[in-house]
Order: sequence, then C-alpha cells, then structure tokens
Amino acid sequence: MKTKIFAHRGSKGTRPENTLISFQAAIDAGADGIETDVQLSKDGKLIIMHDEKIDRTTNLTGRVTDLTLAELKKADAGVKFSDEYRGEQIPTLEEVIELLKRNNFKGTFNLELKTNHIEYQGIEELVNEQMRQLPADIHLLYSSFNPNSIRRMQKINPEAEFASLFQFKIKESRLLAKNHLITSLHPDVTWLRERHGLFWPKLLIRPWTVNSTKNMIYCFKKKYDAIFTDYPAKALEVRKNIQGD
Repeated sequence: MKTKIFAHRGSKGTRPENTLISFQAAIDAGADGIETDVQLSKDGKLIIMHDEKIDRTTNLTGRVTDLTLAELKKADAGVKFSDEYRGEQIPTLEEVIELLKRNNFKGTFNLELKTNHIEYQGIEELVNEQMRQLPADIHLLYSSFNPNSIRRMQKINPEAEFASLFQFKIKESRLLAKNHLITSLHPDVTWLRERHGLFWPKLLIRPWTVNSTKNMIYCFKKKYDAIFTDYPAKALEVRKNIQGD
C-alpha cells in the first residue's frame, strides 16, 4: 500500500488556505485526501477556518464565534495570499461538501474539530447532521486536539474513523487508543522524527505537516499510512520516486 497524501487545508502552499480554490487545486493534483477545520459562527453555522480569529488569513478582524455567516462572507480570504486570489470567500462546511460532490471525489475527507481553544457547544451534533450529505464513497475521518470532542463525536457516530492530533504530548492520545476511541495518530512530523517513529503497531500513523522533500522521503520510506502536506502536487512526485506509480 502506498502512503496516502492528504492536502492540508487544501493546497495551502500554492493557494489561500481553507478556500474552495485551495481544495479544488488539491483535487486537481490528485490528492488522496482533503483535510480542513470546522468552527461555529455566531449564528450557529459551520465555518471552514483554522484560526479562532480571521485576522491572519483575511482582510478583516474578529473571532469566528463573534461573527455571523453574513459578516464572515464579507471577508476576503484570498487577497493576503496573493492579489491573484482576491475575492475568495471563507467557505462553509456545506460548500466544501458540495465541491467534493461536484468533483466526484472518492478519497478521504478529514475534518478537524477546532474545539481545543473554544468548545463550541453542540458542534459535534451539527457536524454529524451536515455529514449526512457526504457521499457514501468518501471516507470520513474526524480528528481533534481536544479528546473530549473525539469522545462526544464517537458517541454520536461510532461508525466513523477517529484520530488524535498532537504536537508534543501523547498522554491523552494513548488514553484514547487504550479505550478504543481512535484508530490512528496524527503527530507533528518533527516530534515523530525525534522519537524515531516508535508507536503502538496497531495505530495508523499520519504525520503533519510534511512539506520538505527530506521529510517526505522519510515518511514514504517508513511507509506511514498517510502524510499531511501543504504541497500535494509536490508530494505526489516525491512519492512516485520512492514508492513507484
């Protein structure tokens, strides 16, 4: 089995992150999976955004939780990346699902529940309801830095796959694995390399964010289940050289 390539916030290295044009670029490149982040707006809409604030990636300011969908749609999510992408909007989860459907995407959709700083009340139930629109031939994968979010989501939809994200500390992830709540780990690639990739053999390993050629080669030679990268097109070329067509 080849190591799968998951596009981190879309083709984040070549397009404005977490925008429809970024996800489209990743699909066009041939990525095996799409990774993105979901939060809740002031009026309870499922918003695709990594940071709790929109300041870094758009021309406006404020927290996602303090802004309505209409207010968020006024933000330009492309101009800070490049003037070429001026006018790109912050998408909703529904809009991303529709994009996947239009492209007949059949890979993995990894949705990170961004609840590690703000525990959006009821977000798991809302996400589960929205995911009913996801085609059956798309593999659904939930992840979070917040173990409580994983526990809540697992109770709502025990049939889905769950992964624990972590950067330095693995204690909570080990506990989730011990209780059979996750089947995979998503560690920081630097953390992973420093510890020589020693993990429980029953867990799938998908490191992030694997952008350098050196780290890509390392992961492909280790034959990890998948990598998260900002450069899916580049990763596909490197994988071809290491693991073949």
